[in-house]
Amino acid sequence: MNVKHQAQHHTLPANSETVHWGYFSKDVEPRLSVISGDFITIETLSHHANDDASLMVNGDPGAESVFRWNRDGKGVDRRGAGPVDATLFGRGAGEGLGVHILTGPVYIEEAEPGDIVEVRILDLRPRPSANPDHLGKAFGSNAAAWWGYHYQDLIDEPRPREVITIYEIDVTGERTWARALYNYRWMPQTDPYGVEHATIDYPGVPVDHDTINKNTAVLSGVRVPIRPHFGTMGLAPVEADYVSSIPPSYFGGNIDNWRIGKGGTMYYPVAVQGGLLSAGDPHAAQGDSELAGTAIETSLTGVLQVFLHKKNALAGTMLQGLDFPLLETDSEYVVHGFSYANYLAELGADAQNEINNKSSVDNAMRDAFRKMRQFLMNAKGLSEDETITLMSVAADFGVTQVVDGNWGVHGIIPKGIFP
Repeated sequence: MNVKHQAQHHTLPANSETVHWGYFSKDVEPRLSVISGDFITIETLSHHANDDASLMVNGDPGAESVFRWNRDGKGVDRRGAGPVDATLFGRGAGEGLGVHILTGPVYIEEAEPGDIVEVRILDLRPRPSANPDHLGKAFGSNAAAWWGYHYQDLIDEPRPREVITIYEIDVTGERTWARALYNYRWMPQTDPYGVEHATIDYPGVPVDHDTINKNTAVLSGVRVPIRPHFGTMGLAPVEADYVSSIPPSYFGGNIDNWRIGKGGTMYYPVAVQGGLLSAGDPHAAQGDSELAGTAIETSLTGVLQVFLHKKNALAGTMLQGLDFPLLETDSEYVVHGFSYANYLAELGADAQNEINNKSSVDNAMRDAFRKMRQFLMNAKGLSEDETITLMSVAADFGVTQVVDGNWGVHGIIPKGIFP
C-alpha cells in the first residue's frame, strides 16, 4: 500500500491505562490509532518484574502503576483470559490463563480481514532500572517453571522445583552480554488478597524476599549474549472475545522466536477491523526451544513502523495467500509452524484448554513444512517438486519453543540463494 500522508511518530507508554494483561481481544478499546507508514515508540513491560521488584519495578512510575497490588486493589485487575470472578481456581481475576503484559492495542486505519499488516522493528532497547544503586543497568528474570519442558525430568532434589534466576544487563550497549546475579527457589507466596501461590500460577505475584534464599554462586564467568526481541506480538483473533496470550497462532502472539528483534519485519494476517496490534513479553535473550519455560524476561522499549497491505494488492507478491505470521530479516525468510495452525478453530469450543494437552513437535514440524512449501510456491513461483528439494538442501528447521501450549517449529530459508 502506498503511503499517502506524512508519516507521524507516536509514543505509547506502558502503564495501567495502556496495557492488557494475559490476553488478546477484539473487544479491547484501542490505545492508539495509526495510518500505514506511521512510527510508534512502544514501551513494554516484563510480567516477571515482581520476581525482584527492587530492581525492576520500584521507582518506575509506569511499572509501579501496572504492578500495584495491595489489599485495596490492583493496578491491572484482569490477568488472563479466564473468568474475572476467579471461579475456576481461585487464583485471581483472569485466573492467570494468559500471563504476558501487552501494550496496546493499536488500531491500524483501513485494516480489514484479509489484509496483511507489516511491522518493522527499527530499534529495541532495555528499560533502565529506576534503582539508584544500579544506574546504567537493567535486569531480567528467567523462571525454570512448572510449565517448562524439563520439569518432570529433574535429577537433583528437591523434585520438582521452580527456580528463578535474576540477570543483569548493561543498558549503555557497551556490554553485549548478560550475567547472572543470583537465583532462588520459588517458595509459596501469599498475595495481598491472601491467596497462597505454591507455584508460579498467577502473573505479577509480589515475591517477598524474606521468604527466599538467594544463591549468588551461579553461572560464574558465564556471558549470555543479548538478543533483545518481542516474545509476544500480534493482532487480535476473531474466534473468541478473550484469547490467552500463551499459545501462538495464525495471528502471531507468543511466538517466542529470538529473531523477532531489531532489523526484523513481521507480517500478520488481519482477522478483525483495525487489526489491533499489541506487543509485549519482551526478552533480553533466549535460545531456540525456551526449554525451561521463559527467556530472560526483561522490559524493553521498541520503535516500530507499521504498514498496511490491502488484500486486493497481494496477488503476485510474496504476501499472496499468507495466512500465518512470517518474519523477514536482511538475509532470511522465517515461517512459523505450530502444533495447530489455528487451534482456536481446529479444537472446538474448549480450544483454549485442549491445546495444552495436544501439542507435539511432530505436528509443528509438519505445519512448518506446509507453510514453507506454500510460501516458496507463492512468493518465488516454484513448483511443489522444486520446493521439496530446496527445503531439504537449503532450509533450516528448528524448534522455536516447547512451552507455550501450541508448540512451535520455525523454518528458515536464506534470501541469498535466489537470483
